[in-house]
Formats: sequence, structure tokens, C-alpha cells
Amino acid sequence: MIKRLVDLILSASLLILLSPVIAVTAMLVRFRLGAPVLFKQQRPGLHGVPFHVYKFRTMTSEKDSMGILLPDHLRLTDFGKFMRKFSLDELLQLVNVLKGELSLIGPRPLLMEYLPLYNEQQAKRHLVRPGITGWAQIHGRNAVSWEERFEHDVWYVENQSFMLDLRILILTVKKVVTSEGVSNGNHATMPIFQGTTTSSEG
Repeated sequence: MIKRLVDLILSASLLILLSPVIAVTAMLVRFRLGAPVLFKQQRPGLHGVPFHVYKFRTMTSEKDSMGILLPDHLRLTDFGKFMRKFSLDELLQLVNVLKGELSLIGPRPLLMEYLPLYNEQQAKRHLVRPGITGWAQIHGRNAVSWEERFEHDVWYVENQSFMLDLRILILTVKKVVTSEGVSNGNHATMPIFQGTTTSSEG
């Protein structure tokens, strides 16, 4: 209950404080990338219950001759990279926090199709409400493997506290400012998770 109250107060305050930044970002996305400005996608929330996460669009809608979207790295523009570098594309997720679908701190909500691929240990990441940032994000962001990322997520679930959340929040600001861990090797985004062949339980 305390965490939810903090989420409400901080997300509402940040939406008001950052409203000029959000408005300018929306206009730039419309000018640089066209419509739609928003990207909405279904993601698993607490206990895997689906909800729609909101983000600013960072990629074009370019398709090949067969009408299939081009790979991410070909559709991600310099402007999109700039938005991701400073996490401007994720500002609208504060609305998800207000609605109770996200928390400010928690495991990042991934794709619905990953749900059946998690092993028993990895699935524990859904025992708490997902977050805009989390323990995994301050330990490599997108620059670590899926298995390492899930280990960080589960560690957070098993050790969450107010002081830990505060630490994550402070370190997240540092990560955003330094743009550390935005990309994963040669990938524009994290590569697709295809499951873990061995159990992460020791």
C-alpha cells in the first residue's frame, strides 16, 4: 500500500513537472516520424495479467516489397536513438503507473509471447507489479544477457524494500544521464528471448 501511494504521488508529480517535455517530444515525433505518435503494445503485468503499455514511437513504419516491416536497426532513426538514449520514449509510462498497471520500480514488462518460455525461477519476476525501471536496468540495462537480466529481476522480487527502490531510482537517473547500457552489442534493441536451455536455479 505504501509503495502504491508513493507511485501515485511521484507519477502524478512527474507528469505535471514533465508536461512541457512530453508535449515537445510528442510534436517532434509527429514531425520526424509521422503518425501515430504513440506506440501501444500489450505486455504482461502482475501475475502475467495483460495490459497496454504506452510509449512514444521511435521507429519508422518502413516495409519491404512484401509488406513486412524492416528489421529494427533499419527503422530506428537517429532521432529515435536520441529518444532512447535519454529514455524520452518511456515518459508516457507514467500514465501506466497512475492507472496501477506499472510501478515506478519493478521488473520491466516484456512481451506476452515470452510467458511460456520462462523457467520456474524466471517466472517469479511476475510476482510483483512490473516497473518503468528496475534492478536489472541499473545492472547493464540492455547490455547484459537475458539470463543475467532475469537473475536481477528475481533478486529484486526476493529482496524488495523501500530503501532498495530509492537506490534504484537514484541510480536510474545516473544511467539515463550517462546513457549506459542502451544497446546490446550489434542489436538496436534486445535480441528476441528464445528460452533458457538450463535452469537458473542453483
